[in-house]
Amino acid sequence: MAWRVGLTGGIGSGKSTVLQMLSELGAAVIDADAISRAATAAGGAAIDAIARRFGADFITPDGALDRTRMREHAYADPQARRDLEQIIHPLVGAESARQVQAALDAGVPCIVFDIPLLVESGRWRAQVDKVLVVDCAPQTQVERVVARSGLQPQAVRAIMAAQASREQRLAAADIVICNDGLSLAQLRDKVVQAAASFGL
Repeated sequence: MAWRVGLTGGIGSGKSTVLQMLSELGAAVIDADAISRAATAAGGAAIDAIARRFGADFITPDGALDRTRMREHAYADPQARRDLEQIIHPLVGAESARQVQAALDAGVPCIVFDIPLLVESGRWRAQVDKVLVVDCAPQTQVERVVARSGLQPQAVRAIMAAQASREQRLAAADIVICNDGLSLAQLRDKVVQAAASFGL
């Protein structure tokens, strides 16, 4: 039976890099964000329901979710965020289940679920064998996101404030990879070490 590992970390923690490394080590990767993006792309499975709930203003001319507008709205209005999640989460769950079955059929030793909101959702803990948290100092998160996205520091901090706190993530962790001040080679060493504990 394959290990099921939930991977999470705050924005700018380096979670995506760790995920890529785990994939290279032979893990099957279930990327909830990628599935969500596909559901909200032009022609995606969530678009009709989003348009009905939020209105056509939240759909771009090419038929995709207007991410910037929705992000601003959802961060300002917790009910809107819950409504959006009620549309998207069942679709993500169904597609995740399909991908898991494909990985099990292929006999992979480990399935990694990339779950940005693992701690916040509350439902994932029971569905994974281990929780792997990629951690770094909040200031490092801000600096990385500003450098890669051009967002203002206060905008990054607002995103961080809407996520689980660092303390909450660490409390949920079975394994922590500290990604502060590491070279890619050093980070890879830590990932290899963690991966060995679940069969990779």
